[in-house]
Amino acid sequence: MLGLMQDWPLLVHKILDHAALYHGDREVVTRSVEGPIHRTNYREIRRRAARTASALEKIGVRFGDRVATLGSNTWRHLEAWYGIAGMGAVYHTLNPRLFPDQIVYIANHAEDRVLFFDPTFAALVSEIAPRLTTVKHFVALSGTGSAHVIAYEAFIANGDEDYSWKTFDEHTACGLCYTSGTTGIPKGVLYSHRSNVLHAFMASQPDAMALRNADTVMPVAPMYHANAWAIAFIAPMTGARLVMPGPKLDGASIYELLETERVTVTAAVPTVWLSLLHYLEETGKELPHLKRVLIGGSACPRAIIERFETRYDVDVVHAWGMTEMSPLGTLGSLTAAASELSREEQIAHKLKQGHPLFGVEMKIVDDSDRELPRNGEAFGRLKVRGPAVAKGYFRGEGQDAFDDSGWFDTGDVATLGADGYMTITDRAKDVIKSGGEWISSIEIENIAVGHNAVAEAAVIGIPHPKWDERPLLIVVLKPGQTITSAELLQYLEGKIAKWWMPDDAIFVNEIPHTATGKIQKTVLRERYGKRNPG
Repeated sequence: MLGLMQDWPLLVHKILDHAALYHGDREVVTRSVEGPIHRTNYREIRRRAARTASALEKIGVRFGDRVATLGSNTWRHLEAWYGIAGMGAVYHTLNPRLFPDQIVYIANHAEDRVLFFDPTFAALVSEIAPRLTTVKHFVALSGTGSAHVIAYEAFIANGDEDYSWKTFDEHTACGLCYTSGTTGIPKGVLYSHRSNVLHAFMASQPDAMALRNADTVMPVAPMYHANAWAIAFIAPMTGARLVMPGPKLDGASIYELLETERVTVTAAVPTVWLSLLHYLEETGKELPHLKRVLIGGSACPRAIIERFETRYDVDVVHAWGMTEMSPLGTLGSLTAAASELSREEQIAHKLKQGHPLFGVEMKIVDDSDRELPRNGEAFGRLKVRGPAVAKGYFRGEGQDAFDDSGWFDTGDVATLGADGYMTITDRAKDVIKSGGEWISSIEIENIAVGHNAVAEAAVIGIPHPKWDERPLLIVVLKPGQTITSAELLQYLEGKIAKWWMPDDAIFVNEIPHTATGKIQKTVLRERYGKRNPG
């Protein structure tokens, strides 16, 4: 017997319709690419998104076609997203921090038909355009056009604001985002309308992002980084006021928007928050409006959590996820039991990656794919499944990551506690195996960053004739700070097991990062992996 409920397909553009109808006057604020602050609202975003959809149809874009975007978080980028999805095409976010060859490969692999881009990336687009074999139209999201480029405002002026969204199966493809390619060629994750809407519901729960209509939220996490962590959907779904930071993501620029726009919730990777905290330390400024900060993308050092919570009274929610998960998997809000613990124990819980959202199943397995106990001690390969988790990659690459039961192997090594908290101990490819035992590079890094002189730290394994591998600590110091290797290693004593102690600490001017802000340990291993063992 089936239920007698209406079949109401979960389509992304219905989120924007809801926002325009019930939260139409709520502001969408952007620091524009040109510099000035631009103000609009959800009603206007919806009207212009319809024009975008109509204009795309008029140039021949059809159902299922891929339309690429190469842009910062701005109101026009948001309009383009919803317009593309609303006509049944697929928005494809390109990451401008990738190498040009990678961008060309991804755009050609996706067979993108149109490219929307910020003028910030005009030189990049000029460089790669002759190699984009399927892109027929280039649209500049601001500024004027040229012989080969259409200006966005002129483009949507040809569209109809009374355009009617298409209706189709909720499993229809909606968005395409490629992995950063750190473990091989980039692979495409193809989101559906259903998965995006369900993920927005999941991520908006009170113990997740907990966005409310009264909030002002600023997604510093870019739209090309796995849907801006779903904030581009959750904010209009709840009617939260939305602040888009544009291309300027330095500490001073982020602070300016936090202060002037009275932002209450924000989200970004740890490197962004390190920059902001350094700016606050240098200037003595405060964060009177900010209530909650979401930190993900890579493990959050204890020092960041402590500074936000003890110095600025900002609640930190540590998060973990992947492009393949839309992206959120766990969030580190405190459970009822954890809320009863001491302040020190609560921070220890917040260092963990958190507990799963409803709709995310997870388990850890050994190398024989046997499930391991959830006791907080056993660690193994982390597998996940759920309605917003990929079941394969676009065009079929990398299928060995998915098993016949629907489980996706994340490539992370983790523990699962009886209390529901998950802790990433390392990426499977980064874990250090010394004397037959595993050493967590992440834990050493997080402790090292707690030293007042350290701006950033990375730990890699280097070959050792007796122990197989030993850890090497690589550090960037804060401006004006000095410390010796011996002093830094002494700081680690008593905080980690003796056999975890790095054989050496070296100081560098810069640690390389991936296009999504993660430390490039492959590059570090190439540079320093042949050092003589200590």
